[in-house]
Amino acid sequence: MSLAASLDRRFAFAERGTNLRTEILAGVTTFLTMAYIILVNPAILGQAGMPVASVAAATCFAAAFASILMGSIANTPLAMAPGMGLNAYFSFTVVQTMHVPWPIALGCVFVSGAIFLALTLAGIRQMIVAAIPPHIFAAVAAGIGLFIGFIGLKNAGIVVANPATGVGLGNLHDTGPLLAIFGLVLVAVLHVWRVHAAILIGITVTTLVAWIAGTVSFTVEPYTLSSLTQTAFKLDLAGVFGFGGKAGLGIFEILFVFLFVDLFDNLGTLMAVTRRAGLIAPSGDIPGLNRMLVADSVATMVGACAGTSTVTSYVESAAGVEAGGRTGFTAIVTGLLFLLAMFAAPYAQLVPAAATAPALVLVGALMMAPLADIEWTDAEVSIPAFLTMAGIPLTFSIANGLAFGIAAHALIKLVRGKITKSDWLLLVLAGLFIARFVWLSGAA
Repeated sequence: MSLAASLDRRFAFAERGTNLRTEILAGVTTFLTMAYIILVNPAILGQAGMPVASVAAATCFAAAFASILMGSIANTPLAMAPGMGLNAYFSFTVVQTMHVPWPIALGCVFVSGAIFLALTLAGIRQMIVAAIPPHIFAAVAAGIGLFIGFIGLKNAGIVVANPATGVGLGNLHDTGPLLAIFGLVLVAVLHVWRVHAAILIGITVTTLVAWIAGTVSFTVEPYTLSSLTQTAFKLDLAGVFGFGGKAGLGIFEILFVFLFVDLFDNLGTLMAVTRRAGLIAPSGDIPGLNRMLVADSVATMVGACAGTSTVTSYVESAAGVEAGGRTGFTAIVTGLLFLLAMFAAPYAQLVPAAATAPALVLVGALMMAPLADIEWTDAEVSIPAFLTMAGIPLTFSIANGLAFGIAAHALIKLVRGKITKSDWLLLVLAGLFIARFVWLSGAA
């Protein structure tokens, strides 16, 4: 039996109306649409004090492992990599604001992946999903979009601190803001033209312009594997459980946010991509969903060991589906390309913040789409949704946004007399969030 025939049989090419050539092209397309993470993720985690080149290598390795695992055990064209939003939460909230050392933060990522795996195997995740209303999911996605968009504008110098108003407009005559604006316009135009690698092209061109203008000066050190192991297996699991007092409560908060956002981000992405690929069953179920979630949780744990934040499914996989990808071989091709990209990891240090900022802004804009699913004319829906969405960027914390939204939703249901026995988990979550606010205010 030929290799093509073996792959056809293994991945059901004929059954799903595809072939080896189409799957390879789809995998390349998916890689091009999400390769920007190789540059953006190190730029974000580097601000947490992590070595940029090592994080770039860890990003490539985690994306490769996760995508190949997803394609192999779930046979779905879904690629994975360290998630946007959670990497910002990791760097700006957990490490910089809560002062948790990055090895312990990596330990939290690992533990959240282990919890995710246990919940999936035990079937408890369905209970959590049922407890949280869809408009909170949508608001979290949009709030994270605003969060990372704000970080992008801040990194570019377009938005700066202002003692009178909190934030204000930066000096647009400076080189950094000008480069970022150039990059944002370029990325936006390419995206409107439906260029699959729009973000990656925008980052590359803006970096070249910065180098030509002489605003970036850096000499890449000789490539050695040892230089890329500065984050590998540096996670501190003992430190995760060694925090006490206010910090101890913070660790539980971190675990909850990593788990919550990863869980619902994955469910939304899985639903969107598998629906577009025609893989949804007539009943509305996603065949092999548990295997997909197992792959995600294992990938998060491996990613933490490699030295990166939470690994999650990428909605950019839809680009590969549009190119004809219908099986897990698409994800495997994407993973192999990430593995090859690992050898260019040291060069991530050459990319200035002004070049990656447009990617954050554009991805943030694209994350606004779920807001269309919220019934804004219904106060019971709009108030918790708004508090969730606004709370995330304005307090620089995904956890605060979640706390505002879930507590408000539970309180509104309670005063309207709409609480039932099935809402017990919602009330528990709301109670924990309210207790969290009381504890934090008392310990401040």
